[in-house]
Amino acid sequence: MSRVLIVGAGLTGSLCACLLRRALQTDVQIVLWDKARGTGGRMSTSRAPSATSHSADLGAQYISATPAYARSHHSFYSELLSAGVLQPLSCLIEGLKDKEGTKNYVTPLGTGSIIKYFLSQSGADLFLEHHVTGLYRRGASWEVERKAGGSEMFDVVVLTMPVPQILQLQGDLGQLLSVQQRQQLEGVIYSSRFALALFFSPDTVLNIPWGAKYVTDSSCIRYIAVDSKKRNAAAPGTGPSLVVHTSVPFGLEHLEQDKEDVQPIILQELHRLVPGLPQPSSIKCQKWRYSQVQTSVPDCPGHMTILDKPLLICGGDAFIHSNFDGCVESALSMLRVLKAKLI
Repeated sequence: MSRVLIVGAGLTGSLCACLLRRALQTDVQIVLWDKARGTGGRMSTSRAPSATSHSADLGAQYISATPAYARSHHSFYSELLSAGVLQPLSCLIEGLKDKEGTKNYVTPLGTGSIIKYFLSQSGADLFLEHHVTGLYRRGASWEVERKAGGSEMFDVVVLTMPVPQILQLQGDLGQLLSVQQRQQLEGVIYSSRFALALFFSPDTVLNIPWGAKYVTDSSCIRYIAVDSKKRNAAAPGTGPSLVVHTSVPFGLEHLEQDKEDVQPIILQELHRLVPGLPQPSSIKCQKWRYSQVQTSVPDCPGHMTILDKPLLICGGDAFIHSNFDGCVESALSMLRVLKAKLI
């Protein structure tokens, strides 16, 4: 039985694991490692310190089904809608500009529920706080080292973490990359931003008419959302949560500062934009160093094969484009390679 390691428990990694399990059933052991304490990556949902507040999506806010993939990805949207993971976006989002034919969806339980759904379907052995630091070719296998110490052997390795983290890996990866591949990977550019979640007590009323809003008159804040209203998922006895995303220029300007030092700047601007905002019971600040891909790998089919034997491939939004459809397309492209290798 082949052992396949998928590094990164975000959308691409979890969907790749799910599709591989469905394609190969019991002929493969799928292992998934992520360096974080939870799954989701940039589609993670944060719980409030107290269960009396609504959770908050600090990364992706809603899912946009683009016309270009309406037919080829229809089954994925249908499955998630049937499972209750997705539902059509019904609230007002001020300033939202969509291409004609785009359909928007929200996740009643938060965007992290998409990743949890695909992981539950994958049967993968999931290990969190497993930070990969090195890849070493050992004959027909890969030895994969972790930051905490120790290593394991795998027949196939799939890397779905941000490209700069791939390039930082120690071991044999550096010498396996061709000059062109290295140039392509080094050319990937990500936007950076900060996100805040403000959690409120159950008796708090937010007098805000929209579910979310794109802000145009601030150099600091780009987007604000009342998460329970955005998801149409208000629950009795649960206080609202407010999500704030900064602009990309602000994120880049303050990227190397501690988030604790940046939080007061964002809050000051938030109170200017939303006067009379009640005092939250708690606040969480997230720094997204790799928020969205601005420049992806050119002329790429959704993945990059570093070595064929033993197989080492990279995938994710950096190899196509940064949205749900991009991650689905990347996972499908990697599945074709994996099936050809493992069947």
